Amino acid sequence: MSDIRLSDCTIFSTPILNKLLRLASLTYLKLAGWRIEGVSPKAERFVMIAAPHTSNWDLPMTLVVVFALRLKVYYLAKHTLFRPPFGLFLRWLGGIPVDRTKSNNLVEQIVDLYNSHDQLIIIVPPEGTRKKVRYWKSGFYHMAHGAKVPIALGFIDFKRKVAGLGGMLSPSGDFEADLPVIQAFYSGIVGKNPDN
Repeated sequence: MSDIRLSDCTIFSTPILNKLLRLASLTYLKLAGWRIEGVSPKAERFVMIAAPHTSNWDLPMTLVVVFALRLKVYYLAKHTLFRPPFGLFLRWLGGIPVDRTKSNNLVEQIVDLYNSHDQLIIIVPPEGTRKKVRYWKSGFYHMAHGAKVPIALGFIDFKRKVAGLGGMLSPSGDFEADLPVIQAFYSGIVGKNPDN
């Protein structure tokens, strides 16, 4: 049984607000000179990589992109962000708190969620932090492989002002073989703070 619970009442489950936010997102993207690449996947269950993750601005921009693409998503974030007064708001935005200081079988819990939902998109930043890292964490991959769902290559390129989805990858089960293919896609994509 999973300790992680998905909020039933999110910003994505409010039809009128969802439509208004999609319109606002499309308007913002146009006025700010951004464009969307890729289309909403036909798959109803997948893990979406959110990379590169270098700034606090990544979440608002990601929400703009998912509204533009008409996706209903949840995202993993460190549990300390969910303290009052922001906790309820972040859950309403689709946030799932994760305590990274504990061994909590997160991959197994996420696999359980996928196994119990016909429609589920969870966004995972593979770096696990906004700080500079040498290696990506493998959790996103093992979640997708364990749940037998594809991985969507979500991105925000602040240099070119382009965001969207760069395709889908079905994990083979060999992380070391699949990771270079995934990272090759992100090689030219620049985050908000490139030094991170």
